[in-house]
Amino acid sequence: MSVLVVIPARYASTRYPGKPLVELTGATGEGKSLIQRSWEAASAANGADRVVVATDDARIADAAHGFGAEVVMTSSDCRNGTERCAEAHAALGGGHDIVVNLQGDAPLTPPWFVEDLIEGLRADPAAGVATPVLACDGAAHRGFLEDRAAGCVGGTTAVFDLNRHALYFSKEVIPYTGRLYGDDERTPVFHHVGVYAYRPDALSAYPGWPVGPLEGLEGLEQLRFMENGRAVLCVEVDARGRRFWELNNPGDVERIETMMREMGMA
Repeated sequence: MSVLVVIPARYASTRYPGKPLVELTGATGEGKSLIQRSWEAASAANGADRVVVATDDARIADAAHGFGAEVVMTSSDCRNGTERCAEAHAALGGGHDIVVNLQGDAPLTPPWFVEDLIEGLRADPAAGVATPVLACDGAAHRGFLEDRAAGCVGGTTAVFDLNRHALYFSKEVIPYTGRLYGDDERTPVFHHVGVYAYRPDALSAYPGWPVGPLEGLEGLEQLRFMENGRAVLCVEVDARGRRFWELNNPGDVERIETMMREMGMA
């Protein structure tokens, strides 16, 4: 099965304008832009036949060309990364069996997250979309709660049924547990990782659906699939000792750089 990985990136982020070009300094002291680190993460995954950056901004395109990435220019009318992936896939002529969306704010995504996601979608013909989830330890759970208490919209959590098909995604911390956990203790809360794998029919249908009330409230693009009756498979992934966080707000830069230093990531 042919796999295309698309990294959607836009300059005009509501919460963090210019985010893809923000520099992140690794353990060796070398600084690389967020979009370059996300591209390197995507390129490290086995099974990816082609990796492209999809953007509507010349500054991002120039930066991506500068570190050797293939770029697909897309419309500024795309409302989210999934719509940008759909447009990019169509612009490339389609033909891929699976399209992976590795969002340009996830530079810490381990390659096996993408690999597990592809295998999960292949194994579940009932799902039109698959996305990884990571069981939170107590430290990660506490970080979610602290962000929300501070009024900061950070990561997303997921709940799913016995078939691992998603029941809901939220920027609130769900499910409610009513307690705190030890730093290394596993919790029943799952962190949604911002990567998606789509079957082409589900992806091509997506831009034609209106934004539903839940997507509008949460600002989470994957809810549009659920609101239109498409099953979203949650694939549990193993961090293997790696820490994971997405760059959603300016304050996340220091958090991610600290994680990179602790993990020895260049």
